[in-house]
Amino acid sequence: MEYKFGFIVHPLSLNDAYRSLRFMKGWPPALAHRVLRWLPPFKISEIVGIESAHGRANGYFVSTNLTSRQILKLPQRYVLRKIIKSGQLAERLGVRLIGLGAMTAVVGDGGVTVARHLKTAVTTGNSYTVATALEATGKAAELMGIDLEQAEVMILGATGSIGSACAQLLARDGVNYLTLVARDQRRLENLALKIMHDTGVSCKVTGKVKAAARRARVIVAVSSSAETLLEPEDLQPGAVVCDVARPRDISSRVGCRDDLLVIEGGVIEVPGDVNFNFNFGFPPRLAYACMAEAMILTLENRFENFSLGRELRLDKVMEIRRLARKHGFRLAGFRNNEKFVTGEQIARIKKNVSNRLNLRCSPVAGNPSDQS
Repeated sequence: MEYKFGFIVHPLSLNDAYRSLRFMKGWPPALAHRVLRWLPPFKISEIVGIESAHGRANGYFVSTNLTSRQILKLPQRYVLRKIIKSGQLAERLGVRLIGLGAMTAVVGDGGVTVARHLKTAVTTGNSYTVATALEATGKAAELMGIDLEQAEVMILGATGSIGSACAQLLARDGVNYLTLVARDQRRLENLALKIMHDTGVSCKVTGKVKAAARRARVIVAVSSSAETLLEPEDLQPGAVVCDVARPRDISSRVGCRDDLLVIEGGVIEVPGDVNFNFNFGFPPRLAYACMAEAMILTLENRFENFSLGRELRLDKVMEIRRLARKHGFRLAGFRNNEKFVTGEQIARIKKNVSNRLNLRCSPVAGNPSDQS
């Protein structure tokens, strides 16, 4: 039997809204934002063809229409009401589970209030996002010759549900030099104390994003900011950055650097001949990990509130990773700026880093102190 899930999305920016709602193209931003605020939720597309050795599933994309900036700036009660109405539309379409995408998973209490107002099970997808972000970061660091256990590793957005779980799991896995970065100093210190108690790892905490980034060899970026937080000049040569945030934490200008490995976190290959009937910027059969979590649970007939709240259960991260493998979901290589990162590109990045380090260490021609 095929079960259905719903997945709630929204335009990350006004440009995304113009692409999906073509009647608004050319409208001034103030008018477009006003219309998006009052536009009711609607079904974007039907998702078909998800199939593993253990089951089949279909689903729907439902848009709540608000941009990332609106979700953060508008009154929280209003935003939650819009998300709940989107969930109710998905329920009328006959779904058994609803996934919350991008900023809809962040606002308020991480989906708890939304779940309370719906009859259907709800998940944010954050557990599988954590699992795949750490898998991608580990593989990328290994390819760049970085020993994660001894490297300076920074978690940007460490007090969020994804960031907190990433930090705790990295410490459990033996990463010794963690820097936790977020705005709320008290919550940062509480997280650092918990990690020290559970693992013995002493974490640095700071709200100074750019200063911390300049020291980091590896960065996992998972903030809930609507703005870019790091520019290319904030990153050291040879750094590995896994940008999980939607919208992105790392500036699109990072493409001007040929000595960094920046990858998108949580890009997953979905089993079966899947058709999303909606272009969200990925090649066929690829989806975000948060989307994939709703698919995995539906294939497994697990219609329950799974990843909810400000604190993720680490056992849920391990469980969804196991279920993903069972159903044939897997990391789809590395991507950045809507393109795959090849092995040849990684080799060039390593070579560029090595060349620049050699230049920096070589004596300056003509310097009397270097001459015999």
